Amino acid sequence: MDLDEREVFRAILSREGQELSPLTEPTDSQAGAFGARQSRLRSLLEERRLSFLLVTKPANLFYLTNFRGSAGVGVFGADQNVLWVDPRYTLQARESAQGVEVREEKGRLLKAAMRWLKRQRAPIVGYEHTVLTCAALQELQEGSSGRVRLKPASGLVEELRAVKDPGEAARIREAGHLIAAVFEEVRGVIKPSVPEVDVAAEIEYRMRRRGGDGPAFETIVASGARAALPHARPSAKRLERNELVIIDLGVILGGYAADMTRTLFLGRPNRRIRDLYEAVRESQEQGVAALHDGVRASQVDAAARRALTRWRLARYFTHSTGHGVGLEIHEAPRVARGEKTRLRSGSVITIEPGVYIEGLGGVRIEDTLLVNHGTPEVLTPAPKDAWVIS
Repeated sequence: MDLDEREVFRAILSREGQELSPLTEPTDSQAGAFGARQSRLRSLLEERRLSFLLVTKPANLFYLTNFRGSAGVGVFGADQNVLWVDPRYTLQARESAQGVEVREEKGRLLKAAMRWLKRQRAPIVGYEHTVLTCAALQELQEGSSGRVRLKPASGLVEELRAVKDPGEAARIREAGHLIAAVFEEVRGVIKPSVPEVDVAAEIEYRMRRRGGDGPAFETIVASGARAALPHARPSAKRLERNELVIIDLGVILGGYAADMTRTLFLGRPNRRIRDLYEAVRESQEQGVAALHDGVRASQVDAAARRALTRWRLARYFTHSTGHGVGLEIHEAPRVARGEKTRLRSGSVITIEPGVYIEGLGGVRIEDTLLVNHGTPEVLTPAPKDAWVIS
């Protein structure tokens, strides 16, 4: 007798020892990945004719060096990489940062970086213009003194981050299996009279118990008419019989995120509710089926929308089909209309179609997936068939 979807899921958890252990500090092979990323960045800098790239976005600094902190400025070039930190992070940076010279700076980090760049006589320096405040940009311009040409260059590191290396994929896989396991655990909590906020709190508590760094975003639990709000925050509203419940959960584990949504129904769904669920499930399946190395993001989006069009529900699908996942819960590439980006083997994205009907509620099904040359890997293997809680 074939295993059903839930038995397959339990087999996955059993094989992995049920409890998902937190990830440790980078191994030698993982440390080597930071050097490989810096090498790929150097190639991009040469291609874009930039002497250095000034990096201020924390996620990008972590990607390139393994340094996690709220205050850091990095400069990356052909043969020199320097990271400036304030005294709060000196010890941490010297212990964890890979492939960079760590410098402590008690003053303004950007000013220190600009002083150094002027001494290097760098002709053209790229900077992450989309993450700088107006004040920071002014500080850069004043610090250059006209001797360093600054060029907007946001997106260079994100371009590298869009394709994950095996170590990154492994971390996201572990995060995805963690939230799938948590969802399976909390099914027993989801019943009439339980407040939405209690379900959300239970989910986040269990994420922590299983080793998660924390939720990737505020867990969404939206029931009844509130399920028509795609980004509803959990409220004091109590779950009731004969209503839909959308649960959107994500976790950060070892610095990497995973994202998953499931929809449940409390009671006995009528034909309309069953059709809504089947339509969204078919839409998600079609989006997944279209996913392969080299496909344009817009083609995946179109495949999901065509399925809802056949059900005459496309007008109730009010957001994009998906987004990249990695160091940030929302990152490149975006899976939406008009997106010409080609998805590559190693890209990690979500596929999350939904329909939202005012006064009735909504249905959304989402998985985090790893793009391969063949069939994509579902990194959030929670069942979708057992969606009715009677």
